[in-house]
Amino acid sequence: MFVTRFLESDLAVLSQAVQSWYRHFKAKPDEKTSEVICSAAIVLFNQGHRTQEDLTRILIARFPNPAGSIANAPTSIAIH
Repeated sequence: MFVTRFLESDLAVLSQAVQSWYRHFKAKPDEKTSEVICSAAIVLFNQGHRTQEDLTRILIARFPNPAGSIANAPTSIAIH
């Protein structure tokens, strides 16, 4: 199922997952990293991962090094 519209509760889950990813790595948010992590969270959500815990766990596993793995990663290809 591909979601094109998000409920406010869905946006809260996505936001909490991204914020948890930043807290896990004690990383300071920046525009490029947020673009990549938010895009990945939306793709995962559309793939059926609907809880904050599930999204956070997968984001941490796929992006384990905020400083190195994201700086030069293209937004959509990096998560495939």
